[in-house]
Amino acid sequence: MAVQKVLVVDDSKTELMFLTDLLQKKGMQVRCAENADEAFRCLAEEKPDLILMDVVMPGQNGFQLTRAITRDPQYADVPIIMCTSKSQETDRVWGLRQGARAYITKPVDPAELQAKIDALG
Repeated sequence: MAVQKVLVVDDSKTELMFLTDLLQKKGMQVRCAENADEAFRCLAEEKPDLILMDVVMPGQNGFQLTRAITRDPQYADVPIIMCTSKSQETDRVWGLRQGARAYITKPVDPAELQAKIDALG
């Protein structure tokens, strides 16, 4: 599966800009959401091929949002890669248990992110 459309969910404008730039240079279309409400609005408007998900956000956190998305039959097939500063092994395990396909800690290494995206195919 070639990833063309990516939804980046992160409350940090710096991270949104960094990830958007990185993905656009790879030829991907990027949409951004800063919280769970915006993420669901984006999902309703256009289903992405991939979601990059932060964990620490106001309101619903990335673990909760990942669980909600992966349990929704409409979006359950959209892979989620968590990109977060939470670097404990327990966080990684918990993220994967919520339905994420991969877990990357910040600062995001572009090569690692590309490898995780390639592994989805």
